[in-house]
Amino acid sequence: MLPLAEGFEEIEALTVVDVLRRAGINVDTVGVMGSMVTGSHGVRVMTDKKILEINADEYDGIVLPGGNPGYLNLGRSSKIIEILKKFDAEGKLIAAICAAPSVLAKAGVLEGKKATIYPGMEKELPYPRGERVVIDGKIITSQAPGTAMEFALAIVEFLAGKDRAFQMKRQLVV
Repeated sequence: MLPLAEGFEEIEALTVVDVLRRAGINVDTVGVMGSMVTGSHGVRVMTDKKILEINADEYDGIVLPGGNPGYLNLGRSSKIIEILKKFDAEGKLIAAICAAPSVLAKAGVLEGKKATIYPGMEKELPYPRGERVVIDGKIITSQAPGTAMEFALAIVEFLAGKDRAFQMKRQLVV
C-alpha cells in the first residue's frame, strides 16, 4: 500500500506506483483523509481506496512518500503509525522516501536500523546515512524526488527479485 496524505510529493508517490505496477506488483494508493488527495505541487489524485476501507493484513508492505506537508500529515495519522508498528512486528516491507523516514522514526521502527532522509533532516533519525537509498533488512529509505526511481527499483528487487528489477532497469533505460 502507498498512503497519500494532503501535500504528498508527486514524483515520489507516482514514480513508485508506476514502477511497481509496470513490474507486475499490485499496489493500492490509499487516501489517509479521503479519496481525492492533492500533492504538494497541486496534482490531484483519486486514490484506489480510503484508509478506513482497508485491511492491513492484506498487504505485504507500506511505502510512504514525502512531501511537505504530506509527511507531517502521515505522521499525524494514528492509523499510519499503527500500521507501521504492526508491519514492523510482522517483518513486512516498510519503505519511506524524502522526509517520510521521520514518520518511521516516530513510529519507533528505525531503532537499531540504518536509514537515510532528505538532506538536512538527519537529526530526525537514530542512525542516519548519507546514501541515496539505504536498505536495512525489511526497511528501505531514500532521500528525495531525484532518488525516486532508484527507490522504486529497490522495492521491486525486494518484492520480485533481482531479475525482475534488472528487467525493469533495462525497460526504463535506467
